[in-house]
Amino acid sequence: MRHLRRAAIGAVAGLAAAFPLALTQPNVLSGILLGILVGVVYGVAFPLTPRAYADSAMTAAALGVPAWLIFGVILFPLFSGEMPEWTYQGMRDLFPELVGWVLYGCALGLIGQALHDLALAKLGPEPEPVKPALPESKHIVILGGGFAGMTTAQNLEEVFGADRSVAFTLVSDTNALLFTPMLAEVAGGSLEPSHISTPLRTSLRRTQVVRGRVSEVDLAARRIRIALEDGATRDLVYDQVVFALGAVSNYLGLKNVQEQAFDFKSLLDAIRIRNHVIDMFERADRETDAEMRRELLTFVIAGGGFAGVELAGALNDFGRGILADYPNLSPADVQVILVHARDHILPELSESLGRYAQESMQLRGVTFRLNCRLSDCRLGAVVLSDGEVRARTLVWTAGTAPNPLLKTLGIEVDKRGAVLVDTTMAAPGHPEVWALGDCAALKDGKTGNPCPPTAQFALREARTLARNIRAAHQGRPLRPFHFDSLGSLCVVGHHTACAELTVPFAREKSIRFRGLLAWLMWRGIYLGKLPGLERKVRVLIDWLIELFFPRDIVQTIDLR
Repeated sequence: MRHLRRAAIGAVAGLAAAFPLALTQPNVLSGILLGILVGVVYGVAFPLTPRAYADSAMTAAALGVPAWLIFGVILFPLFSGEMPEWTYQGMRDLFPELVGWVLYGCALGLIGQALHDLALAKLGPEPEPVKPALPESKHIVILGGGFAGMTTAQNLEEVFGADRSVAFTLVSDTNALLFTPMLAEVAGGSLEPSHISTPLRTSLRRTQVVRGRVSEVDLAARRIRIALEDGATRDLVYDQVVFALGAVSNYLGLKNVQEQAFDFKSLLDAIRIRNHVIDMFERADRETDAEMRRELLTFVIAGGGFAGVELAGALNDFGRGILADYPNLSPADVQVILVHARDHILPELSESLGRYAQESMQLRGVTFRLNCRLSDCRLGAVVLSDGEVRARTLVWTAGTAPNPLLKTLGIEVDKRGAVLVDTTMAAPGHPEVWALGDCAALKDGKTGNPCPPTAQFALREARTLARNIRAAHQGRPLRPFHFDSLGSLCVVGHHTACAELTVPFAREKSIRFRGLLAWLMWRGIYLGKLPGLERKVRVLIDWLIELFFPRDIVQTIDLR
């Protein structure tokens, strides 16, 4: 009924406005009929606002130009057996017809607006279409915006597709996904901070993103309380909830270390470390006491895993690369010390690659304290199990633990604090609760082995979890998770890396690479995994600039 009313108004307006159009057409009758047809299309396609005469006249007049191109320049010549004329002379001959279309459009807009206002006064507003009643939508909430949470949301959007009976909400304390494999390069000045972060909102099409910190979860009431940045709180009610909150640093009860050491998990952590290193160089450059200068330029990193080794390599390259800007300092003043509790670094890789990484980093000036534990720290000193190191910088990468919120849920967790889930990633006794990544104590559905809390596994877990949530929504059986590791990569310094890739059809075997080839593999593989074409281009440009220009010592703004 509504479209019929608009079509009638458009037809009458088109007929009344057809005079200038009919005069410029080869046949007057065809001009009138064309005016009526276009008027009907205009009336149906363009809803009018009461008393908006100027807007209606300008809109319809502007539509006269494409209408002239479609009908006068292209269709009418083709119907007459002629080719469209695009020459200057041909377009000049058609100019009067263009004027007729524009005048017709202006008149159509004014007359159509007058008829619309008259119908509104006499017949009342247009009848609203009857909307079918939609089923009550289900609400799935994903807690955490890291690799696990973001990928879960993306896969949920994919598997549910056009099914609008389910709504998704992702809660994150930041508004971007941080690509953590490149975090050390930010601390070392190789990459700009924003280039390894992808906005969550631009990556998710139909998931609502809520920025805030999860402060409380009531499983019985299926309610989540979010602490927002402005101090307010917001409650979310869910039908199913996914815990993907990631991990936090575990300082193993070392209170002084927790208070004084730099963390290395977020983009802000990397920025602060880089700024601090530059501060130390600035202070050391004007320091006259050699011992104090060496103390300022000694950087201790606790932990010999991927994060610690990559950060040590990046800081060592950065520190030695900016020495040219500080004429009062020498390479002997700079010391990067890596503390590790085992007899070789990188326990995630084979021992031979760990030994190679250590030797390679030692040649570049990194010092190792192996079979040694960090026991305490104070201003100007780091206390180790085998002695004391004078240093003003300590970075902690030696331990992590699942988000402590999980221990408050009232469901079973393992000794690390991760939720004990079955092989489908559902919490036993709570079919509406799911967990993955660092938050889940998950065993492989095929081998029974524990799944490591790495990004490589989290991405595959997210894919399986989304399909299981869809299956649970439809009442279908759930699928256990299974994934065989593809291998590991670790960059240990400029143009040097270690890579251990699993053989596809012999998972117990691996292929090992090291040196420049492994470094090129690291950059190529992680560049391909970086989300978004724009970010890939920006990172690639940063790397190219690094090949030809020295390290930048401009400090990034830190809003503390």
